[in-house]
Amino acid sequence: MSKLSIIIPVYYNEMNLHDLYEDLFTKVLQHLEDYELVFVDDGSQDASYAIIQELIQRDSRIVSLKLSRNFGSHAAILAGLNHCTGDCAVMKTADLQEPSSMILDMYAKWQTGNNVVLAIRSDREESVFQSLFSNLYYRIMRRYVLKNMPLGGFDCFLIDRKVIEVLRLMDEKNTSLMGQILWAGFKTDSIYYKRLKREKGKSRWTLRKKIKLVIDSVLSFTYLPVRFMTVIGLIFFLGSVIWATFIIYQRIFGGIAVEGWTTLMAFNLFASGLNLLTLGIIGEYLWRNFDATRPRPTYIVEESNSSRHDGK
Repeated sequence: MSKLSIIIPVYYNEMNLHDLYEDLFTKVLQHLEDYELVFVDDGSQDASYAIIQELIQRDSRIVSLKLSRNFGSHAAILAGLNHCTGDCAVMKTADLQEPSSMILDMYAKWQTGNNVVLAIRSDREESVFQSLFSNLYYRIMRRYVLKNMPLGGFDCFLIDRKVIEVLRLMDEKNTSLMGQILWAGFKTDSIYYKRLKREKGKSRWTLRKKIKLVIDSVLSFTYLPVRFMTVIGLIFFLGSVIWATFIIYQRIFGGIAVEGWTTLMAFNLFASGLNLLTLGIIGEYLWRNFDATRPRPTYIVEESNSSRHDGK
């Protein structure tokens, strides 16, 4: 008999948790032989954790984790994976935008021998801006970073115990958990679903967090930024050689006039901006190396009813 762990990161979701449990129980839990629900409160300042404690009174198979502050969705999911005990684990968001019934479809795909099952968005009931940003992100990832990234992208996934152990061993900071799963290269299948409009609460997935995800994903899984700096540097070097040759020729044959100050200043400003850009890219890499060498845990568990370890 296989056990399924359902990991649910929670961040300001007090309005959804009761409805979420009812939806899961009706559509998923009562059809499973063995399961556990792992709620990870990622530093919410509302009543989310208190509601999770109420749900524990209704279902003894609920595991609750409360992180000491907001560490981000990657850390919250990783905390859930580190504390889960199932043969496989599925990640489910708490905002009810993904149909709970798809968990059973993913579980069935896993039972056929797949290590990873991705829930890919085929459509979404969201704003034009959200759709454009999301589609652009996944196109960039597929084109330049991870060739096996689904075009529609995915937020939910199911992974078996073998993949969970690999993610625990990787122990990376400032990265994308979804990117790590694809990078690992295990046998993968997928299902498709329509992402629904959020009915209750407000999304905390801000533009700043989205931009950080893009930067983390690109810097963690490809050398493209470094290659970009190399190519640009080479172009500028060749251009400077050609320009210097032209200047020397003009100087020898008396063709240099006083004019040209505007062109020179424009070129210097452009070159200075490019230098700052490349230094910024190098700085991003250096900061991530520094952050990775510090012995700080990815997350800190403040409260839990789990018997497993408290931090990583």
